[in-house]
Amino acid sequence: MKDIFDFPKIKSLLAGELTGHKFRVLLDSMHGATGPYISTILVDCLGADANNLLRTVPKPDFGGGHPDPNLTYAKTLVERLHTGEHDLGAAFDGDGDRNMILGKNGFFVCPSDSLAVIADNIDCIPYFRTRKVNGFARSMPTAGAVDLVAKSKGLQVYETPTGWKYFGNLMDAGRIAICGEESFGTGSDHIREKDGVWALLAWLQILAERKETVEEIVSKHWQKYGRNVFTRYDYENVDAAGANLLMTFLEAQLPAFVGRDFSANGVTYKVAVADNFQYTDPVDGSVATKQGLRIVFEDGSRLVFRLSGTGSAGATIRLYVDSYIPSNDSSRLLLPAHELLKPLVLIALDVCKMEQFTNRKAPTVIT
Repeated sequence: MKDIFDFPKIKSLLAGELTGHKFRVLLDSMHGATGPYISTILVDCLGADANNLLRTVPKPDFGGGHPDPNLTYAKTLVERLHTGEHDLGAAFDGDGDRNMILGKNGFFVCPSDSLAVIADNIDCIPYFRTRKVNGFARSMPTAGAVDLVAKSKGLQVYETPTGWKYFGNLMDAGRIAICGEESFGTGSDHIREKDGVWALLAWLQILAERKETVEEIVSKHWQKYGRNVFTRYDYENVDAAGANLLMTFLEAQLPAFVGRDFSANGVTYKVAVADNFQYTDPVDGSVATKQGLRIVFEDGSRLVFRLSGTGSAGATIRLYVDSYIPSNDSSRLLLPAHELLKPLVLIALDVCKMEQFTNRKAPTVIT
């Protein structure tokens, strides 16, 4: 990591030498694998306060918690960030490959925004200053914020199925330098994998270079590129038979959706594309089919439905909703995501008949 980032500059940021005040971080390893690494890198190498590291001792049962870095399972971290005492918060999953980034007062950085901000500020990271960057990639359910960055830089962007192996092929071929997915995975070609600690250090490097807050950096990104507002609803451990029926029912309806208007809360969207996502790997020519049901509207807004864990014990239905707010739409640009996406969420739940097929009135987790 010392060869990738400028540790002395990050250390100066944390010490307050760059901005005139100490930059306080609060990091939650969730009793997973990152604990010893975070302790060594942040405390021993960069001078962070050890008292601001949470659950750094790895435990086989993760201390009885669920090591998933999101707003639900990293609740303690989120609550402490809301006190305003820390400038940046981060949580990592059990094996350390996924991460969640928060700013002061609990400002949540959506994973698709985190990827886009790192890509847009790639020159802040010493590792990339001496390497040719050919492109970026994101998984299909991930909102397209990084697409706009790639376009502005004249670089290629790839939309892949969910699964890191697709990014691996692109990295091996030298086609991408940075990639990410909406499930909080972010990585680069330094190891060809997701790397939560790398993502944290990338943010700290950008913060050290720009000398702005997390919220300022993200808000300025939206003002430059517009905002790809995103949310994910997870319905966990639903009856597998009902989940499969929902997906079968919805896929059968897709052809009839094209050209049709859908409305909720006084907002109307016209369907431009409705399909089951298919991907042809540009490196080896392999084809991946049935990678998620998509409903794409004419304004670029999307609904994506995916099913996982279809064994007898239950299944998880994931609903992804995203919409684009242009940079000149100042009245809506900074509004809460749940408010901006409410009409699309209502449409999504209606078209798939979520409650009828699952008997669930609400999701298990909202990201």
